[in-house]
Amino acid sequence: MSYEEINKQLEPFKLMVFDEGTEDVWATLVLWLNEDYKQNVFDTRQEEGFLGNGYDWNSLATVFLEEKMPELLDSLSFDSEAGLFSIGSEDVEAVKKFAVGFKAMCDDESEMTDLLSRAILD
Repeated sequence: MSYEEINKQLEPFKLMVFDEGTEDVWATLVLWLNEDYKQNVFDTRQEEGFLGNGYDWNSLATVFLEEKMPELLDSLSFDSEAGLFSIGSEDVEAVKKFAVGFKAMCDDESEMTDLLSRAILD
């Protein structure tokens, strides 16, 4: 599957691969938070301080990794900001695996809400 096809499946997330084919390859999954994507899920914990920003997405992704893909915990690193969720690695396949699984979880709002219920505010 091409990156273009993967990115259609992952929308509004975007998978970016840099320097593919070299030993300095890096992949990043990003979500620019200029839309209200799944804001309703984060609003369920608004009274606790969750805003739906990049750091809150990190908290959700951490629970997702711990519970659903613990084998990827050591491979991936966060580089989020308030207006951007970003997770990446030199292991392109690990980022792809995370991206597909994480997007599928986001598509199931009940599962996303359940995982967010165990997230710790960053």
